[in-house]
Amino acid sequence: MSWAGLRGAVPIVLATFPVTAGVPGAARIFDTVFVLVVVFTLVQGWSLPWVARRLRIGAPIAPREIQVEAAPLEELDAELMQMRVPEGSRLHGVYLPELRLPEDAAVVLIVRGGRAFVPDETTRLMHGDQALLVSARASRPEAERRLRAVSRAGRLAMWRGEDGRPDQTD
Repeated sequence: MSWAGLRGAVPIVLATFPVTAGVPGAARIFDTVFVLVVVFTLVQGWSLPWVARRLRIGAPIAPREIQVEAAPLEELDAELMQMRVPEGSRLHGVYLPELRLPEDAAVVLIVRGGRAFVPDETTRLMHGDQALLVSARASRPEAERRLRAVSRAGRLAMWRGEDGRPDQTD
């Protein structure tokens, strides 16, 4: 601890007390403390790891492993779907929550203008977008049905049915 000492704001703040109290020569004390803090920080800062190793008090820094696994979708009982928003599709301008996909299906990536991004609830689909959707295998037909319905009927697909015509149930 004595090698590290007090560095930073504490000595500088303590040196301001004589200045605010109007002690003669306080400005010189403040300037001296400020310069010493800067010098000691520069000298001691880089040498602390070396001193800790020499005194055998420093623990070696072990790299933290991160486990990233690429699980095949079969293991997760999920499926990956790709969707493109063609010209004339009523998907254009629809916010992702308005798709009302099954709870275990989600749009996970959108490629727009050659740039990929992860969408959020404020993302709107646009003409030419390519989207990747992940869905549980059991809900894939429902997700596809919802996408087709919204593509035909737009935001009102819930009321216009799968074919986009009024008086049909969704």
